[in-house]
Amino acid sequence: MEHVFLIYEQYVEKNKHFVAEYMQKRGKAMLYIVRHGKTDWNSRHKLQGRTDIPLNQEGREMAGRAAEEYRDVHFDICYCSPLIRAKETAQIMLQGREIPIVYDDRLREMSFGDYEGIENSFSIPDCPINILFQAPEKYQESIGGAETWAELFARTGAFLEEVIKPQLELGKDILIVGHGAMNSSIVCQVKGLPIEQFWSAGLEQCKLMKLL
Repeated sequence: MEHVFLIYEQYVEKNKHFVAEYMQKRGKAMLYIVRHGKTDWNSRHKLQGRTDIPLNQEGREMAGRAAEEYRDVHFDICYCSPLIRAKETAQIMLQGREIPIVYDDRLREMSFGDYEGIENSFSIPDCPINILFQAPEKYQESIGGAETWAELFARTGAFLEEVIKPQLELGKDILIVGHGAMNSSIVCQVKGLPIEQFWSAGLEQCKLMKLL
């Protein structure tokens, strides 16, 4: 357990430092993040993870409303998960704005392993994967092949360091389009949140969050 938290804390602390350094010399560059629109699996409360489920009609309408709501927010570039629900969201939100969309595998959703596709897991007594959501600090090792915190934070931490930091230093306004768990890992690293608060951001679908 200590090993898991040490790895988590290393990535949080590392990226807190790059954010602090950036804040000291920033101009007007901004960092935003948004979660994809609704899918049929969201409506049925099914765990999606890496399963590539498209937006449903409601999800496309959500992305369309977001496009109007945030039309005046300036973005130089968008980095997006390659999963179709995120891709569709980014494409609808940015339609007609000539903003480049760059897909990066490190922005894929957290894998939930054998539990992807399970419906209403919270209604299943003692369903092992629920600990990841209800008590993230107790999720110590992979359950059913699900991704670990160390694996998730390794890839999103590398993305922040290798991609986001240089772009911010160039003064670029950045949009990240992703998923609930993956986005939360970025929020935790940028804001320096402990693992107990992993889900505290409460990321709503198609609602823009300003991180910097």
